[in-house]
Amino acid sequence: MTVKLFFQAIAKFLLGLVLIGLLLFLPAGSLQYWNAWLFLGILFIPMFAAGIVMMCKNPELLKKRLNAKEEETEQKAVLALSGVMFLAAFVVAGLNFRFQWIVLPAWAVWIGAGVFLAAYLMYAEVLRENTYLSRTIEVQEDQKVVDTGLYGIVRHPMYSATLFLFLSMGIVLGSPISFAILLCYIPIIALRIKNEEKVLEEGLVGYKEYKSRVKYKVIPFIW
Repeated sequence: MTVKLFFQAIAKFLLGLVLIGLLLFLPAGSLQYWNAWLFLGILFIPMFAAGIVMMCKNPELLKKRLNAKEEETEQKAVLALSGVMFLAAFVVAGLNFRFQWIVLPAWAVWIGAGVFLAAYLMYAEVLRENTYLSRTIEVQEDQKVVDTGLYGIVRHPMYSATLFLFLSMGIVLGSPISFAILLCYIPIIALRIKNEEKVLEEGLVGYKEYKSRVKYKVIPFIW
């Protein structure tokens, strides 16, 4: 662990917290938007804990995830589309609270929060299983195919986790319209996976054989 890495992680954490808070509370026009407080809590408290664990146990993994810079042209477009999707979903959620367009009942919000936290745990398990995991599409030096645990069920368990994370966000925020916007994540990750598998097949020894053994990409028996 280095002092530079620590402050870099804290700076990005605080920037994300402030930015998402502004995107939610400014359109809502009120700090009484309780769904936003709930969302910020279940998003950033586990994120902070995971960051501390990575900093102590695997600082290289934390460094890779903090310093990610996508080189693949196709993936830059995917990231741009994802950014627009999140921006729209958060702003619409705040406006939904302000104008009370379609209000979800509290029980639905809490179920959404439960799904979100379960997906977060799955994401943490993926990080534990695959130390080569990066935010960018690349083949790293000495990288090997991981085919145990969740990787023995689907080829991209990280996307399985993020799919449930992102789709539950709209429910936690109490906005069915935001949920509909976040459904755009499905074609977005389909594009990302297509390019990622092409890169892995070309550069990672044993990946083609792995694909033949593990048939499903994201959801068993479905996709």
